[in-house]
Amino acid sequence: MSRDSSSSVYLGVDVGTGSARAGIFDQKGKLLGSASSPIQIWKEKDCIEQSSTDIWHAVCAAVKSACSLATVAPEDVVGLGFAATCSLVAVDADGSPVSVSWSGDTRRNIIVWMDHRAVNQAERINASNSPVLQYCGGGVSPEMQAPKLLWVKENLQESWSMVCRWMDLSDWLAYRATGDDTRSLCTTVCKWTYLGHAHMEQWKESDSRDMEACGWDNVFWEEIGLGDLVEGNCAKIGRSVAFPGHPLGSGLTATAAKELGLLPGTPVGTPLIDAHAGGVGVMESIPDQELKADLTDEEAICHRMVLVCGTSTCHMAVSKNKLFVPGVWGPFWSAMVPEFWLTEGGQSATGALLDHIIENHVAAPLLSNRASSQSISIYELLNKMLLSMSQEQNSPFLSALTQDIHVLPDFHGNRSPMADPKSKGVIYGLTLDTSEKHLALLYLATIQGIAYGTRHIVEHCNAHGHKIDTLLACGGLAKNSVYIQEHADIIGCPIILPRENEPVLLGAAVLGAVAGKKFPGVRDAMKALNAAGKVVNPSSDPRVKKYHDAKYQIFRSLYEQQLSHRSTMAQALQ
Repeated sequence: MSRDSSSSVYLGVDVGTGSARAGIFDQKGKLLGSASSPIQIWKEKDCIEQSSTDIWHAVCAAVKSACSLATVAPEDVVGLGFAATCSLVAVDADGSPVSVSWSGDTRRNIIVWMDHRAVNQAERINASNSPVLQYCGGGVSPEMQAPKLLWVKENLQESWSMVCRWMDLSDWLAYRATGDDTRSLCTTVCKWTYLGHAHMEQWKESDSRDMEACGWDNVFWEEIGLGDLVEGNCAKIGRSVAFPGHPLGSGLTATAAKELGLLPGTPVGTPLIDAHAGGVGVMESIPDQELKADLTDEEAICHRMVLVCGTSTCHMAVSKNKLFVPGVWGPFWSAMVPEFWLTEGGQSATGALLDHIIENHVAAPLLSNRASSQSISIYELLNKMLLSMSQEQNSPFLSALTQDIHVLPDFHGNRSPMADPKSKGVIYGLTLDTSEKHLALLYLATIQGIAYGTRHIVEHCNAHGHKIDTLLACGGLAKNSVYIQEHADIIGCPIILPRENEPVLLGAAVLGAVAGKKFPGVRDAMKALNAAGKVVNPSSDPRVKKYHDAKYQIFRSLYEQQLSHRSTMAQALQ
């Protein structure tokens, strides 16, 4: 059954850490149908790997299911956009996978974004003091591509010699779909040290958004021991780049179209990293009552920060001028919203941390069974328990339940603003209690620790020139009412939730809409397709603010104490 051609649809695909998802959106940005398909992951200590073959199969399954659920025929899809985690894909001259694993398993040709095998390489790269480092907060993270590439060269020389293309996952998906090896300004600038502002003049002078890659700093790659990657005009890492949404090649190849159940030639937009797609999917979701009459359109968007809350959380803010924020990634020119500089903060484990805290508690199996019997998630059950506990204990407000428990959430290092991958998590206030109520308190304290981390990022950005006073949240954790309310109370800002539940998919669909020439550019598509939902305001109770201000000081001190303890132990081992 095909819908009327006057209501053409846009297709967005997002490959997250655990699944590939697809969503169909109408011309007003309303979700008509979505589907997901799980993807495989291998974890061995700091090494975390995936398979591009497995991911492509999952993408095809998700796209077919979403189209079926939305009763969309192939000819209805006017454009397709991809978003994905910033994982590193290795393929040979034929496009076949090349192993990046100690195991030698050729399926395992992706180093996942969260992989921390390259901490040592990141430290050595940062010691180079290259000028490119100032555009990623002063130093690369082990989650970025240069350290991972250096690790492969130093540890898997046979694989290194076989690889013909090193690609960000979203770029690989677009390449697999179209055969066009053009890279995204988003991926290359944010994860590969590409200097996007090298294109500032070209943007003004030309309508072309497909450009020869002139932003690579060859000296940097040579200095860090990866000079072979700039040979042949940087063929292995990208000879040409394009603005997100630029149409790639001749659209879907016949092979890819058949696999996806779509038509050959369907336009495909240059992709985005998943968090950045979330930014594109929500940044214009401002209800009328929240619009600031005294600000121009260009000024207003610079007062917003998008929280993309999933396995990790990314904090996206834009500015018209380049703002250097120590320990925070960027400024990246046009990496998310065209012609704006992007600042990108982040927490490496948020959803993953809550899962870890819950799953490793002795009371978890019991609570999990009870949640299942009530057909709700364990998070909903814990939120209900906290409400009951607050009433039973005559607590002045729900947050006050955690007065004796404090959490530093750096269980996977600190991405921003300390930029310290060696930072460790801290739980202060443990007792012998192993009850379900104890798990509920630990869960709440962990949510608060994550929110204090976001407050730290917001305050740090504002201290360096940003003017953030409004937050927009999306992703899985944004559906958790306690999580969002705690963030609003702790940061002291209203938090706007989008109308649609799948803003990362919507951001990817925006790319397809632009590639299909339905909008002149990404910003126009954002304004047409973004829509606001609920607004969560901070508590007006002054006691809540006083309480969180006190806990925030303790949160900050936990990291300072850790640094002191690290120094003490290092001296003891000298």
